[in-house]
Amino acid sequence: CKRFVEVDPPITSYSGENVYTDNATAIGGITGIYALMSNSRANATPQAGGYLTNVFFMTGLAGDELNLYSGAQQNPEMFAYYTNNLTPQLSSWVNIYRLIFTANSAIEGLSLAQTLNPSVKNQLLGEAKFIRGFQHFEGKKNFGNIPYIDEKVVDFKVSNTDAGGAFVNIWPQIEADFKFAYDNLDAKRPNKGRVNKWAAAAYLAKTYMFQNKFTEAKALFDLIIPTGVNAEGNKYDLTPNFHTNFRVTSEHNVETVFSIQASYGDGANTNGNYDNTLNYPHGGSATTEKPGACCGFFQPSQSLVNSFKTVAGLPDLTGYNNSDVTSDETFTSAQEFTPYAGALDPRLDWTVGRRGIPYYDWGVHPGRDWIRVVSYGGPYSPKKNTYYKADIGTLAGTVGWGFANNALNFTPMRFADVLLMAAEAEIEVGSLTTALTYINRIRTRAAASPVLNGATPAANYAVVNYATLGDKVNARKIVRFERKLELAMEGHRFYDLVRWGIADVVLNTEYFAKENVRRASALAGSTFTKGKHEYLPIPEFAIARSIKDGKETLKQNPGY
Repeated sequence: CKRFVEVDPPITSYSGENVYTDNATAIGGITGIYALMSNSRANATPQAGGYLTNVFFMTGLAGDELNLYSGAQQNPEMFAYYTNNLTPQLSSWVNIYRLIFTANSAIEGLSLAQTLNPSVKNQLLGEAKFIRGFQHFEGKKNFGNIPYIDEKVVDFKVSNTDAGGAFVNIWPQIEADFKFAYDNLDAKRPNKGRVNKWAAAAYLAKTYMFQNKFTEAKALFDLIIPTGVNAEGNKYDLTPNFHTNFRVTSEHNVETVFSIQASYGDGANTNGNYDNTLNYPHGGSATTEKPGACCGFFQPSQSLVNSFKTVAGLPDLTGYNNSDVTSDETFTSAQEFTPYAGALDPRLDWTVGRRGIPYYDWGVHPGRDWIRVVSYGGPYSPKKNTYYKADIGTLAGTVGWGFANNALNFTPMRFADVLLMAAEAEIEVGSLTTALTYINRIRTRAAASPVLNGATPAANYAVVNYATLGDKVNARKIVRFERKLELAMEGHRFYDLVRWGIADVVLNTEYFAKENVRRASALAGSTFTKGKHEYLPIPEFAIARSIKDGKETLKQNPGY
């Protein structure tokens, strides 16, 4: 049977041995890794079936942005995120390391390749190392204490502790991956969805921010902001209208730093922003009445909505939750309702669907008719992840069993994020005046982005720029709140609270204090425990499989 032990790969397929033998197949190999990042089923968590892949869900539920439609009986996995009652069985661990393994295979193959064009080889290595760094970065944010795995690892039972039992620090290796990508990638790329030099620089700077290395981060921001360009070679800037970033027809714009691609109508249903299948307004027709036929799982919180109130055009940093933006929570859609008349930031109505306000080109949000279970999730609908009625048939529609599909990319970083991180760095080690300039760039754009009902603003919008940030303590409060408003429901908020060290204070005294009263049956007295809930538990199956020489090489996170 020896002749059957080794079989050459068929001429219609590629293996690790032949994919890096010429430029075209090597480029295709790296493109395949991007495809894995885009394909929701490839990223699906074992327990959640793919519906918790998008970090917006997990962090929104764990933080102060989202409510869940139901209790533990209907959906225990999602309820665990919502109530900070996670167990070591819940995890996206497999998906993070699956993509790390794939990136490592590419790095190994590219490093050994002898026949590739040197320039092509270097660009592909930069992309592969960026993806490896990005996945470790996501793992670090979510699990905290994880091992770093590179292409040289043979025994994958790598410990997450040192000889003394302390958790290892993998930030230097993540920095090195992003630094290699920054040093080697071109600024302009052949495809607009590929990572470029300046995206790598922005992620390196963000890695510094997560370590409070503000001086190093500021040095990069000082380069990125005036000279950085997107993959098409266009200088980074804010788009004129806030909403441009959340419309399929205007994505890949000057504000895009890095986005994970989605597509519709390509025959693979899981490429079409599949993670958001359960997160459209509930009920009705997905083609004639509203975006998506299902399922209203994750609904914006009252605490988030209240954050968009303004006083003399500025956010109410400390008293935003003292009174509520009026909602139709106790009204049916057939009952008469008058929307909130107070002053608001228009970014609210591009982020959250609420009764009486136009919902893109679908007409005015009708309220309860689009809500699954108002007593649990509340009266609001998500908006940034959905699509226009005009997109149906070309960029969005229903597939499979009738679930919604759309081609809106998921964008982990846009230039607004960069500007606000740069403002943070300036506040800590630079100039409050420069920080003020960056923050006011964001606010100027917000003021120019009203939601219209015909030719008239749909609500009482009032946004002005800050005249001053005050002292450093007040400046921190301002930039942190601005990130809350600008980046709401994009997957940043919970990680921000953790890196600032204030997750326990904000969640326990602001979010739970508000939502526990309104959602007592759902939240069941939930609290955030400092020193535990900042990170997910390492899954038991990973720890069980880490045994080497009779000992576990993975140590569980504190508190679990």
